[in-house]
Amino acid sequence: MAGRLDGKVAMITGAASGIGLGTVELFVAEGAQVVAADIQDEKGAMLEKRFPGKVVYAHCDVTSEAEIEAAVKKAKTEFGSLDILFNNAGISDRMSSIPEITAEGWSWIFDILVRGPALGMKHAVPLMLERGGGSIINTASIAGLQAGYGPIAYSTAKAGVIHMSRVAAAQLSPQKIRVNAICPGLIATSIFGASFGLPREVADQMAAQVAENASKAQPVPKAGLPDDIAQAALYLASDAAAFVSGTHLVVDGGITVGSRHAWDTTQVSPFATILGDMIPAQP
Repeated sequence: MAGRLDGKVAMITGAASGIGLGTVELFVAEGAQVVAADIQDEKGAMLEKRFPGKVVYAHCDVTSEAEIEAAVKKAKTEFGSLDILFNNAGISDRMSSIPEITAEGWSWIFDILVRGPALGMKHAVPLMLERGGGSIINTASIAGLQAGYGPIAYSTAKAGVIHMSRVAAAQLSPQKIRVNAICPGLIATSIFGASFGLPREVADQMAAQVAENASKAQPVPKAGLPDDIAQAALYLASDAAAFVSGTHLVVDGGITVGSRHAWDTTQVSPFATILGDMIPAQP
């Protein structure tokens, strides 16, 4: 049976762990050749060994335009071209109050989360035009849709990614390059630990705790896993999404559908709190 990405070449940033790693594994299983871009060189080398001829690793700090350009060029030199770009590399700042914002910290977050994907698109588009089209997928977040799901700089940057994807789609869709964003919810990765300033090893342990407990915080009673986002990326990368551009796909177990009382029958509605006995009893 043919894979959904047979003959396609993809570049994935943040590819050595979390959502990126899950997406590399799925894309390869579906027939793609992948440039796995990351700054975790040991893990990148392991990916090359796991998938010989299917995956090549590129050291890529997405705050460096030169490294982004070099990673994109690797898709051309190793696999002939580029069809899919998944701008997934990310980090979170610490939870902090507005008076604690620093100019350096704000710029760092935006350099990684907004400028990085913008430069990735800049260098990927010419190769996609050579192929007659392509698909660009940008990782956003539910934190970019609603307050309360992330630190202020991270949340603001992710809102920017959502709108940047729309603007890029308006420019590129007539050239058969689709651009979309994915908004993950509570996914069991190390990014939660990073928001508390924890080292990577401890943050990885926190990811396991998220996997164990997240199902209690959302309507769908399962943990959000990297593969859930990888499956969304596969859809947007594939020809099944040929008519989809300029949107954001929310993959969050329903956590943003509304207040908790809307789906958790143990919670009291705000109307009940306000009106109390004035609400007629149900027959």
